[in-house]
Amino acid sequence: MTRRSLTAITIGLIAALVVGGLVYSRYFSSGSLQTASIAPLRAPLAVGDSAPAFTAATTAGLFNLAKEKRPIFLEIFATWCPHCQRETAVIDHLFAKYGNRVSFIAVVGSNKGMDYSSPESSLDLLAFQQRFGVTYPIATYDPALTVAQQYLQGGFPTIVLIGRNKKILSLVSGEIPYAALDKALQTVLSP
Repeated sequence: MTRRSLTAITIGLIAALVVGGLVYSRYFSSGSLQTASIAPLRAPLAVGDSAPAFTAATTAGLFNLAKEKRPIFLEIFATWCPHCQRETAVIDHLFAKYGNRVSFIAVVGSNKGMDYSSPESSLDLLAFQQRFGVTYPIATYDPALTVAQQYLQGGFPTIVLIGRNKKILSLVSGEIPYAALDKALQTVLSP
C-alpha cells in the first residue's frame, strides 16, 4: 500500500466521520454533533506506525496480531458507550461481508461496566454481546486494558485498520457510517 493510498483512506474516513456524525446526530442525539464518548487516554500512535503486537483470547479463539496474515479491523469500545452500542450493527454487517478476508477483533477499553457504575467484567461483555447481537469476535476482559493503552485515540469507539504488513492504515474515533468503513476496507483489500 502506498503512502498516497494511506492518506486517501485516512482523509476518506475523516470526511465520513464528519458527514456520518451529522447523520447520527440527527437521528440519535438532541442535535449536537457527538459521535464518540470521551475515553480516558490517547495512545501515542499514528497512521504509518507499526501496530503494537498483542495477543487476546476472543469469542472466536486466540487472536495474535503478529501471526495474522490478513488485514485487521480493530475496535476499542466500552460496553456503556451508546456510540459503541449503535456501531455494533455497522460492524456486524462488515463482518458478514469481509470476515473471511479481514480479521475482526473488538477489545474493551474501559474499566466501567455496562451500567457505568460497577466495574467492567466478563459478564458485561457477555451481556453486551447478547443485547446487541454481536457476531464479530470480542476479546475477553483484560483488567489492565493493555490493548486500549496501545491503541485508544481519546474516544469510544476507536477503530483501527491495520494492513497485512502490520502498519496502521487508519485511526479514528466515533461512530462511522457503514459506507465509509466499507469503502475503507475495499481500499485496504485492493492490490
